[in-house]
Amino acid sequence: MADFRRGIKAGLVTGIIYVVIGGILGAIYSKFLFPPHSINAPPYFIYEFIYGTGLNWRALTDPLSVFELLYPYVVRGIAFGMFFAALYYYLPGTASVKKGVVLSAFVWILSAVGIIYTTPGWPTYGGSPWIYFGGGAVDLSSISSALAGVIFALVFGALTGFLWDRFRAKKLAEGEKGRPMLLVSFIFGGVIWVGWAVVFLIAMVIHGNTPIKPGTFSWTEILLMSVVFLGLPGWVLALVAWRRTRRGESGFKWGVAGGVAMALTGFMLLPGALAITGGVFSGGEPATESGTAVI
Repeated sequence: MADFRRGIKAGLVTGIIYVVIGGILGAIYSKFLFPPHSINAPPYFIYEFIYGTGLNWRALTDPLSVFELLYPYVVRGIAFGMFFAALYYYLPGTASVKKGVVLSAFVWILSAVGIIYTTPGWPTYGGSPWIYFGGGAVDLSSISSALAGVIFALVFGALTGFLWDRFRAKKLAEGEKGRPMLLVSFIFGGVIWVGWAVVFLIAMVIHGNTPIKPGTFSWTEILLMSVVFLGLPGWVLALVAWRRTRRGESGFKWGVAGGVAMALTGFMLLPGALAITGGVFSGGEPATESGTAVI
């Protein structure tokens, strides 16, 4: 079984370190180098890199602001740590730092694909569509924004891999045929589905609004509807695949089918990709990791 406890610890500490370092840098820039209403504005890339995180001097002195900044980064760190633990044996390379960088780059690219897929008329469509993953905002509104997001994500992945080596490894059983990936896909797919299902129910039951109005065609609204009605069976199929692997059976067809269904919604692309990957590897035996630890 994947060492989820170790991955969660590494991601959790990474999120905390990320907030502290980002807060200190943001405080230095906002207090000394580029104070509020300063005539000399920082270079745009520096603005995206530091201020884009929302970290500033007030965030370090106000307990509520500290909580608001710490909480999402901790959640992202835990999520990334679970991804890292589930995929660890299948990521290329032998060094954990390299594995973390590979995973963060892969998920950033996957998230960017999700943005393009779910944004009608991209890139000419107005607005600045973005999502958060790990340490970087996946923002495709400009080259500098995308570059800053990539750098943050890669640093986040490298730090998670570094901390992974610093926590004690538990003794692991033999490879379990993609079960950890299917489990993580099931968990995060359920979280995403519940979130959009609540929005759908509020719009339909409480406010009486139809997500797709007659005579109109909105790609985003159709995808949101597909999350509710297509993502659910995909999520169930991922659950079936996971349960089959627990019994020592292959979850290939179930995992791939469920992953494709979730991926087609766009908003469930990440759990869909995990379900497909877990289904593909459901017949393989990953290498076992040594029980020795680097403390």
